[in-house]
Amino acid sequence: MPIVIRARELDYKELNRRIREVIEHGTDEILLEHVNGHRYIGDGISEKVRIQINGTPGNDMAAYMNGAEIVVKGNLQDGAANTMSGGRIVVHGGAGDTLGYALRGGEIYVRDNVGYRVGIHMKGYEEQQPVIVVGGKAGDFFAEYMAGGLQIVLGLNLKEGEDLVGDFCATGMHGGLIYLRGDVPDHKLGKEVRKEALTEEDKKNLERYVREYARLFKKDSEEILAAEFIKLYPYNKRPYGNLYVAY
Repeated sequence: MPIVIRARELDYKELNRRIREVIEHGTDEILLEHVNGHRYIGDGISEKVRIQINGTPGNDMAAYMNGAEIVVKGNLQDGAANTMSGGRIVVHGGAGDTLGYALRGGEIYVRDNVGYRVGIHMKGYEEQQPVIVVGGKAGDFFAEYMAGGLQIVLGLNLKEGEDLVGDFCATGMHGGLIYLRGDVPDHKLGKEVRKEALTEEDKKNLERYVREYARLFKKDSEEILAAEFIKLYPYNKRPYGNLYVAY
């Protein structure tokens, strides 16, 4: 049975103190009830613990986390998974801006939409390759300056006229891959990327994460995979290198 912590009467400092206290006592499963904007949940945690959050966690959840699993039964505010090195985040709702900033490892699955600047400065670290899977759409500056890892945007349940990604997608990208379920106009893309059809290796890679997304959120993986996907990849590993050359 999980240890239950009720956050309704707690400020964010006391809530996080109690979370760390029960982890120190050896629990591997925590249930947080009545979470409403509490910040910094899971920051820096490296223990193999599962935390379920019922409610809406505040900014900077799971920053520098390295090994825990956080399941959010609700929406997620801004700045989550900043420089996260390992673990997993599953969001049964949408997520705000700057999700996965400088992400180094682990996996993030968001059932619905995400905000601006998601996965920016994301990079692999040694053998770790971070992954972000978005079920809905992404805002402007998606994957800006991306340097490694994988991001997938599925565009499920888009309304008529809605775009899969916002403007300036993958601007400054110089590593990693992006799979998009559907096309994106060239004028929305950073000049540092190319788009092309998926290879067989890409399809196998995509299938792995789509099937996991479908399992987590009870979706039809075959229906998702039946659509056409494109790949975005960088053609220049140092797109701004010339800016730092002395003449």
